[in-house]
Amino acid sequence: MCCALAAAQSRAPSVVFLNPGFSDEPFWVDYSRYMQDAADDLGIELTVLYGERDLTRMLSNARQVLEGEHPDYLIFTNEQFQGPVLLRLFEGTQVGLFALHSTLTEEQQALIGGSRERHRNWLGSLVPNDEEAGYLMGRELIALSSGKPADLLAFAGVKQTPSSVLRLAGLQRALNEAPHVRLVQAVHGEWLEQRAYEQAVSLLPRYPEVSLVWSANDAMAFGVMQAAAEQNRKLHYSAVNNSARVLQARMDGQIEVLVSGHFLLGACAMVMLGDHARGLDFIERGGKDQIARLLRTVDGRQSQQLLMRLGQADLEMDFRQFSAASQPQPQGYDCSIASLLD
Repeated sequence: MCCALAAAQSRAPSVVFLNPGFSDEPFWVDYSRYMQDAADDLGIELTVLYGERDLTRMLSNARQVLEGEHPDYLIFTNEQFQGPVLLRLFEGTQVGLFALHSTLTEEQQALIGGSRERHRNWLGSLVPNDEEAGYLMGRELIALSSGKPADLLAFAGVKQTPSSVLRLAGLQRALNEAPHVRLVQAVHGEWLEQRAYEQAVSLLPRYPEVSLVWSANDAMAFGVMQAAAEQNRKLHYSAVNNSARVLQARMDGQIEVLVSGHFLLGACAMVMLGDHARGLDFIERGGKDQIARLLRTVDGRQSQQLLMRLGQADLEMDFRQFSAASQPQPQGYDCSIASLLD
């Protein structure tokens, strides 16, 4: 890693991001766009390879990187728990690996070790506060029941995705605090609007008393909303994301609880790796494995503000302000959306 670091300091650091999403999926496209904004500010060469939510494609992209000119850093997600496979692929190379958005589970790390242990070139990780997000969303959705008995239906993402698992765990924590609310069923809508719609078409008649719908992203919430409208059901919804559609739905009151903020996670990772390439190891600013408390609830006014800011061609954020070079005193990274809500 020392040789790679010296090389990176003499030229622009190069980063490849194995994006797990579809190349036309708004969330992951925007996620990469903000990473590129940060890369431009920080003088980093960024390449994004989309996995199209297909495991074979994701692993093919990784092998393409391995067989070509190696970048200084490879950013990956633990999508479908494939992180260990990627670590093995790049074992013994000078490529610095970084887990983003979802990292190896505790069970996986018990078997193969954590970052900078057995796999020395696995530098660390940055993940959002998914469990807290699921809890906050569940707590505020439950509050809409006004303390009266209520039935809740939950739509999680892909079963083998850490983000989905953690958000669902957060919902369960909120339910544990509210014995008057009953979770009738939790299904895996796989992040897809059509899938959630098909599930809701059959589930809503089965549970006529359901009034609360918890969704781990916005697309699934919209699928349920369509099914509910066709069945003349009036329900309360919560969701996670920052798409123009969901921000507008929050402003209109169609979705009453919205959590957002994780779209800047990749950009924050670029700041951390940019520092590392310049000899300012992020381990001194929050540790090698970090949880970014980016996800937060946003109200109608804040949703309107986000909609306006995210609709611009440029966020007008200088990501150099988050770098250790700008804030030399050891402290955690804080690439928050606070400035976008002013």
